[in-house]
Amino acid sequence: MIPVLKLPFWLGGAELEKLRKSALKWWDKLSDWAMLPVNMQDPDNCTEDFLNLLAWQRDIKRFEGEPLDLFRKRIKYARANAVDSGSVVGFKRIFKRLGVGYIEVEERIPGQDWDIVSISLPDNKLSENQNLLETLIQCYGRTCRRYDWQIITSVSVTVRSEEFNHDTLTVYAKIPPLTVNLHGGCFDNDTLTVEANL
Repeated sequence: MIPVLKLPFWLGGAELEKLRKSALKWWDKLSDWAMLPVNMQDPDNCTEDFLNLLAWQRDIKRFEGEPLDLFRKRIKYARANAVDSGSVVGFKRIFKRLGVGYIEVEERIPGQDWDIVSISLPDNKLSENQNLLETLIQCYGRTCRRYDWQIITSVSVTVRSEEFNHDTLTVYAKIPPLTVNLHGGCFDNDTLTVEANL
């Protein structure tokens, strides 16, 4: 909006004020029209029709049942997600950006085929975001890799500490004297047998 608009006129008055107000409204409307393409580039604030154009431009397809706010997030972070795809750290950032939260990614697991990538996440996140996770693997997963979902279950553990005084106990055992019988003999390879009875 133009803050001050002064129209020079020698008579002035109410009619000139009406003209000034209508000119201000007109320029406000023109500036809104001029800013429309700029404002529509923001996925958080644009209309849904324009959002679909942005999605097409950024190669994002809306999956069935996807909430509008999640669709907006996927479009907003499409470039950053494409840059981060392909690395373990980047994959974690993609999941964090889209609200999935904490995950663990492990590659080249000993005892399994080399192309298996294990993704571990909490059980509730897996069940809540099944379609999103499948879409993320299709869009940003590595080619020729198989993805294995693992569930992380949190368990609460209580550890109680107690004091102990380092008491020791030594037990002695006595063995009665041993009786040893020696039998000696002469053999070809000179061996001797010793027998002990307890």
